[in-house]
Amino acid sequence: MEYVSALVPPVVMAALFIGVVRVIVKTQGGAAKAKEDAAVDAALARAEGARQPSAGGGKA
Repeated sequence: MEYVSALVPPVVMAALFIGVVRVIVKTQGGAAKAKEDAAVDAALARAEGARQPSAGGGKA
């Protein structure tokens, strides 16, 4: 019976890990994908805009 108590924690952790992976895969795409992509694009545009004026300002 010791082997059962030794195997239960790894089996439970594996089941939880598989569940987390399934949730992550299921939530990729769909209606939220466009909103997330737009947020990332906006953040990248802000970063590019903040970087461009300082890049050419040092040489005059």
